[in-house]
Amino acid sequence: MSVPYKNSAKKIINDPNDCADELFEGLVFAYDGKASRVGKRSIVMNDLRPDAPALLIGGGAGHEPIYHGLVGKGMADGAAVGEIFAAPPPDIVLEAAQAVSRGKGVLFLYGNYAGDVMNFDIGGELAVEEGIEVKTVIIADDVCSAPPSEKHKRRGVAGLVPVVKLAGAAAATVDTLDELARIAQKACDNTRTVGVSTKPGSIPATGEPTFELADDVIGLGMGIHGEKGVGLIPMCTANELAAKILDLLFADDLGLVAGDEIVFFVNSLGSTHMMELLILLRAARPILDAKGIKVHHTIVDSIVTCQEMAGVSFSITKLDAELKKLWDMPCESVGYTKL
Repeated sequence: MSVPYKNSAKKIINDPNDCADELFEGLVFAYDGKASRVGKRSIVMNDLRPDAPALLIGGGAGHEPIYHGLVGKGMADGAAVGEIFAAPPPDIVLEAAQAVSRGKGVLFLYGNYAGDVMNFDIGGELAVEEGIEVKTVIIADDVCSAPPSEKHKRRGVAGLVPVVKLAGAAAATVDTLDELARIAQKACDNTRTVGVSTKPGSIPATGEPTFELADDVIGLGMGIHGEKGVGLIPMCTANELAAKILDLLFADDLGLVAGDEIVFFVNSLGSTHMMELLILLRAARPILDAKGIKVHHTIVDSIVTCQEMAGVSFSITKLDAELKKLWDMPCESVGYTKL
């Protein structure tokens, strides 16, 4: 008889070292035959548009449903999956690139973390050796992690959801890798996120919190791998917090003005409940309305998570006519579906 896993996080799992593989196997079942496992730990849609550029996303496990939950119709063609909070190794990136390639090249789209950049770069070099053209767009939407003058240092956080949705719509319609990369980069350039945490997450292998946070403060600019953030602000009400987050987003270089249309994404980091997200949305909308910012579409969900971390992020994607048309296309995946 096996001994149940025990730690302070109290997770219902088997061997903590098998979490990435076992959740991946469960994810494949969740796609109900529309996607298949490829190689060690890649997932790829079964029905791929022929003779088209491919969209490959990926990153570490432990953030479910991202990234591997954003594979689907009108979304990504496939995903390379790493261990918990760890980048997929180059061999997994290569196997995924080979599986999604249909002769028109592959776009790598992933978050700006050193391990992901290194492993996708190596995987891309291996793919080029196999005759597959590769281009890369890196998601770096986290306003708090670096100033506008150093945007290349910013982390990729919850803004990846609207970015992948827009890139997925492009992948379903465009005919060249250059055009797919251009649109994906445009989506990244028009997306900003600010996140806060009220409780840390944990790594299943240890069960220990990834950082400490006093009860009377909120962590500002936390990372989705359990990073504690770049600063602290006093614990406050939902109305006050929504205003503070939006102030940071407005102060960045997205250039929002009255009349702009946006996608507004309110994301839970894992254990923050829908009740709290909706109260924050209630607080945020009058502020956006007062500035003349038109919310074209709202997402309120738990998509970019960090185990049982509590907290929330606001993501804004500014739309122009091209991006709005792509946003309005339907999509379907385990992690996000738009009818």
